[in-house]
Amino acid sequence: MAVPWEEYIRLASQEKLPPKIPEQNPNHFPPLLSLLEKRQELADADRGLQAQKEAFQTRMAVLKERRDRLQQKQQELKGSFHRFDKFLQDSEARRSRATRRAAEERHRAGRQEAEALRLRAQLEELQRERARLQRRLQRLEPCARLLEQALEQLPEFQEIPELVSRFDALADTLAALKLTKRQRLAELEEARARLQRLRDTWRDELLQQSQRRAQLLERLEAARERTLHWESKWVQIQNAAAEKTLLLGRARMSALNLFQLVCQHQRQPPVLDIEDTEGQLEQVKLFIRDRSAMLASLPRAEPAAPRSVA
Repeated sequence: MAVPWEEYIRLASQEKLPPKIPEQNPNHFPPLLSLLEKRQELADADRGLQAQKEAFQTRMAVLKERRDRLQQKQQELKGSFHRFDKFLQDSEARRSRATRRAAEERHRAGRQEAEALRLRAQLEELQRERARLQRRLQRLEPCARLLEQALEQLPEFQEIPELVSRFDALADTLAALKLTKRQRLAELEEARARLQRLRDTWRDELLQQSQRRAQLLERLEAARERTLHWESKWVQIQNAAAEKTLLLGRARMSALNLFQLVCQHQRQPPVLDIEDTEGQLEQVKLFIRDRSAMLASLPRAEPAAPRSVA
């Protein structure tokens, strides 16, 4: 931190100023001498301050120069650090690229090795297939001669492939016919099995129906017996009802006759309906009650002497 000029000058003046002259009695020196002394002191102090100022400026210049050199060195160090960091990054990138290239090379070498093994195995398989085809060709060579002879005997075929294609077509047709025959046989067996199942089911169903028919016949006989029983009950009920109806008719006729007698005795025409039996009985009941009350109110007569029998 830089020290202010005023503070620095004050401190330097305090350090460089000569010690104060002991105070003396002003009566001993004239005022002019005192003034000169003061001026001399001020001049000495100005020279000392000027020297200190020059020394301070010199030191400040030296310090500024050192600070500039330090800043320059710091910038150079920053540049060196930056270049070294870039160098490290470049080295790391080169090392990563080299590692990646090495891994890719190893992977490519592995794939090439696997491809070589696959091709070698494929070559061996092709060689075995070639040997097998050669053996088959040797076995089929008599067949080829036979086909040539057959081609000479069959003028409708121009080349062996036509004869072979015709044979293949016939073989395919025969295979299809055999397959159709097997399918039809399988369908026939399935139909026979289904027919047997139906027969078994029909026998079971017939047995069940026979059992059910026997049960129904038993229930029918029981129902007939119950019907006869209830028919006899119904005849009895009808007979009882006829008897009750006849009795009810007689009772109604008796009630009507009594009602008509009451009306004749009272000399009144019958006002009730012929079917109103309850009203007729009520009128007969009232008439009997009135007559009973009337008879009860009459004095009782002494009984007459018995007549002598002639």
